[in-house]
Amino acid sequence: MSPSSDSDDPRHPRCHTTADLSRAGWQKRYDAGKTGWDRGVPNPMLATWLSTGKLQPCDILVPGCGRGHEVIALTDAGFDVTAIDFADGAVQSLTDELKRRNLKAKVVQSDVFAFSQPRSFDAIYEQTSLCAIHPNQWQKYQQLLAGWLRAEGTLFAMFMQCDERDDPPYSCPLKTMQVLFSKPAWHWHDAIKQVEHPTGMHELACVLSRTNIDK
Repeated sequence: MSPSSDSDDPRHPRCHTTADLSRAGWQKRYDAGKTGWDRGVPNPMLATWLSTGKLQPCDILVPGCGRGHEVIALTDAGFDVTAIDFADGAVQSLTDELKRRNLKAKVVQSDVFAFSQPRSFDAIYEQTSLCAIHPNQWQKYQQLLAGWLRAEGTLFAMFMQCDERDDPPYSCPLKTMQVLFSKPAWHWHDAIKQVEHPTGMHELACVLSRTNIDK
């Protein structure tokens, strides 16, 4: 990253990468079986949010959905789901599984930065998208999330916690996230829960609301 006034801002972490974050690069990971972020089942925190009623059937977006275990679970629970992913392998796997289960969801193959939607969503489930995006683009991505959510809509986020590295998954430290998702656009609520990941890393489960700044 070129030196700039943003280099010491937590919203723009100082970070370089040699990782291939292109569509082809992500497809290579699927082809090589290098998908360690994929549990093979839905994140256990999703079941908690569903069982407690914190997350109820609504119009929900799942960016960077991967093979879409959470998309399947949400669709099966009665949600109107729109899912986005970049890689051919992820989109095809999810499309096939939805068809096999006779479930319907909107699956969009797109770079999240190119995704556009005429309507706003009631909720967004963010798990493996932010940590796959280079930190230099986090501020832009946060703005997209805010734009995709309706006023007072809810962001259900799993922020990955791992060692600092120059390729995905990028660690999403809590303090950095609190600056990135800050007032006046965002309101944090509920206790933050740690969720273990099979790789030895862990995630922080957080619930945020998109504030109605027009009030």
